[in-house]
Order: sequence, then structure tokens, then C-alpha cells
Amino acid sequence: MRIEGRLVQGRLVRRDNRFRVTVEIGRREVWAHLANSGRLGELLVPGCRTLLVERRGEQRKTRFDLCLVELDGRWVSVDARLPNLLVEEALRAGRLAPLDGYPTVRREGPFGHSRLDFRLEAPDRLPCLNEVKSVTLGVDGLACFPDAVTVRGRRHLQELTIALGEGYRAAVVFVVQRDDAVGLRPHDESDPAFGRALRDAWQRGVEVYAYGCHVEPGRIQIDRPLPTLLGEQPAGRATGAGKTPI
Repeated sequence: MRIEGRLVQGRLVRRDNRFRVTVEIGRREVWAHLANSGRLGELLVPGCRTLLVERRGEQRKTRFDLCLVELDGRWVSVDARLPNLLVEEALRAGRLAPLDGYPTVRREGPFGHSRLDFRLEAPDRLPCLNEVKSVTLGVDGLACFPDAVTVRGRRHLQELTIALGEGYRAAVVFVVQRDDAVGLRPHDESDPAFGRALRDAWQRGVEVYAYGCHVEPGRIQIDRPLPTLLGEQPAGRATGAGKTPI
């Protein structure tokens, strides 16, 4: 998937609040929208190299979106809106093998008290409900989710589990927006309740998939499946992934 818009390079000055950062471009400071409410502590380090996308719109308070952040010489996407677009692109192209064979792909299907990201339909099989999660955190070679407490994420897992009992197929897809992870695990250090909910949902039949991405300036694409490790994992240090073998 191409990242549309003019890319502008800068250096991060600070994170101002949940959805805004200050970035230095040349010798001037500008505000950029951050489409990600996670902590991003290992990524949003003052002085790190960033890529912004210039945006126009009368309702905007900033002229730019923060798109990519450099970590250990690699680009990491921090835009939490992209995974849904990436999954939709891959679904329609038949590139997510476990979820292939559904000619109808509907976005934001209502179920229970939630709107799940995708509803897949085919005349010869059960409809499949999907929830997509954006992953940016890397710890000792593994992508980890979440990096902050997510009550909403736990609710989605509960809804998916309920859907199984009502005759649906249900799956959660973790999209790792970096290219250096060798697997994915729940980040129990940030939200042990989510880790328990994910393992419980999996044991009850909710399918759990993870995919890594190829990330470069102007382009990001799902390019490989990753193993999901749902056993208990020791705490680790947040770093550029891939430094410690599993």
C-alpha cells in the first residue's frame, strides 16, 4: 500500500499529548497529528528521525500526520489507522491464507456492543467476524500487544468469543507495523488482563493471527505471517526487535 501525500523528514522534539507531537523540520517546529493513543515510549524518543505526511483540510489543527519513526536504523509505522487498510487490501487480494475464500468483505460490522472491523461472508461457509489490532512495540525480538491498558481490546475479544456461540467464525489479526519481529506475544507487563482474555478467547476457539509488514518511506505492506506465542512470557526490555534470539 502506498502512503499517499508528500513526505517530509524531521526530528521529534516531544509528544505534546495523546494525539499531537512537535517535530523540527529544518530550523522550525511544527505540530503533527499522531493517530495512535498507545504509549509508544520506545519509539517517540526526542531527536529520533521521523517522516511526516503533509495533509490539507479545513477542519485540521495540524498540517502534518506523523507517519514513520526510525528505530535502530529501521522504519516503524505509528499510524494506527493503517492496519485496517492493510488487512482489507490483503483480504481482497487473497493474501491472508487462513481468511481466504470470502468474496464479500464488509467493514465495521456491528455485533453486540461493538463494531468489529470486518465481517467476511461466503455462501458456503460460516460468516467470519474479524478484529484488527495495530502493533508497534518490540521486546527482545518479539512484537508485543498492547503497550498500554486496553479495556476496548478486551471487550472485542469477549464479543468475538460470544460470536462463536452464535454460529460465527471469529478471528483477531495483529498487524505488526515493523519488519524486525520474529513472533508476537501478549504484553502482560502492560495489561495482564488483556493477556488473560486473549488466551481464554484462543482456548475457546477464537483464531489468532499475526502478520509482519515491510515498511519503507512511502510504502507499507503485509508481507509475512508471524508465529503467535500465547504461553507465559518473561518480562523483557523494549528495544529494536531481533537482537535476542528466541
